[in-house]
Amino acid sequence: MKPGWSIEARDPQFIAQFMPYWEWLYRYYFRVTTDGWHHIPKDRKVLLVSTHNGGLAFPDLWMMMYDWCRRFGSDRRVYALMHPSVWQVESEMTNFLSRMGAVKANPYTAKAAFDSGASVLVYPGAAEELFRPYTSRQEVRFVGRKGFIKLALREKVPIVPLISRGAHETLIVLGDCADVVKQLQQFGLPKINNPIGILPVYFGLPWGLTVGAFPNIPFPAQIHTRVCEPIIFRDYGRKAALDRDYVDACYQLVVTRMQQQLDLLFEKD
Repeated sequence: MKPGWSIEARDPQFIAQFMPYWEWLYRYYFRVTTDGWHHIPKDRKVLLVSTHNGGLAFPDLWMMMYDWCRRFGSDRRVYALMHPSVWQVESEMTNFLSRMGAVKANPYTAKAAFDSGASVLVYPGAAEELFRPYTSRQEVRFVGRKGFIKLALREKVPIVPLISRGAHETLIVLGDCADVVKQLQQFGLPKINNPIGILPVYFGLPWGLTVGAFPNIPFPAQIHTRVCEPIIFRDYGRKAALDRDYVDACYQLVVTRMQQQLDLLFEKD
């Protein structure tokens, strides 16, 4: 089976081998401070909903995963839903991500993970948030994506928000030039294959000033991560997931709570 399609590819022993490297990055490169891990239920699956920053190096994601494994062990399963564009071509990277517990973002893999008793991690903002400008670093940017709300309602699981501060300083994003490129294409510029929908302009390692989503080496900025109090909705089930107004209300509740916590995290630091 192709990488990203099966939850069976996750390898706890493989993950455990990387713990010493993650620990070095955690302690000395990113100098992570963290709090709120008591909000994760010990014996219940949850939907982890996170903000993220820092481009394709995913620094806050890896530091969150290190903390998860450090506290609960690599045998306690959590699967990260990753954008379908990541899995278009099978490679050493996709095989690596699969063994780490990443799966293709779709309802079937998410359901399979929950059915197995595991928790699921999702980044609703995708590339729009991952590459949001430095000036918007304090903004929760989920751009109206509500699939994670429907997933939580159908699977009857609480949402545990994850937020972070500092990872936006590992890659300085200046803006998005996708609209400019679209206008230039009307005047004859060749079309560019752009599956993520944005063309970020940023300053980072090793490319310097760059346009486009390329793997990067993060700057050694200090990161603060936080696990927030679980959000439990009033109603669950298929009927609730099909109620558009109710889904909208749940979405607004999650975004508002996460924005409040992110504001507090920035104030504290």
